[in-house]
Amino acid sequence: MSDFDFAVIANNLPFLMEGLQLSLWLTFLAMMGGIVLGTLLALMRLSGILPLSLFAATYVNLIRSVPLILVIFWFYFLVPLALGRPIGNFYSALIAFTLFEAAYFSEIIRAGIQSVRKGQAQAGQASGLNYWQIQRYIVLPQAFRNMIPILVTQGIILFQDTSLVFVVSLRDFMTVSSIVARTEGRLVEMYIFAAIVYFVICFAGSLFVRRLQKAKTA
Repeated sequence: MSDFDFAVIANNLPFLMEGLQLSLWLTFLAMMGGIVLGTLLALMRLSGILPLSLFAATYVNLIRSVPLILVIFWFYFLVPLALGRPIGNFYSALIAFTLFEAAYFSEIIRAGIQSVRKGQAQAGQASGLNYWQIQRYIVLPQAFRNMIPILVTQGIILFQDTSLVFVVSLRDFMTVSSIVARTEGRLVEMYIFAAIVYFVICFAGSLFVRRLQKAKTA
């Protein structure tokens, strides 16, 4: 550690920031898409309509039973074969992350919906609203307020998981850190720097979750 070289980090900082930007952008897009799709799956599962409920339950259980890296491989290798054309490594990763995270967000959202008192839905029914209107105007707004800390926690996990995109040759933050470490021959500096960046971002997210939880209980 006596010859720790900070210059290697400074000299490659623009390249490293490009990788971090990709990781954060992928996290944001996959989180937004996962929440939207997860909400739809949760509503389908709770709808009481057997075909919709069975489809949503099967999807969630299937996706949650396979590793994320396998889902990435599906969309990078198998889907282009089925379509007869490539869809690109970024979009392959984005679709895989979105569909994978949707299964987890679905369970979070389903629990959040079930946490809303049944009297709220019954009041909506008495007002003449149908199931989807009750969910949209009454249940979901209350449920999402309860779910925000857990959704943010899942987003932190998603950010950490973006390091898996190296398997489809995407240059995320972890990948570019490894490239710099090998080309510059400074493994110690780069991997310590990468660990610090991940820690700072994830720890900041954890503090935000704690603040949300305190605000909710206050």
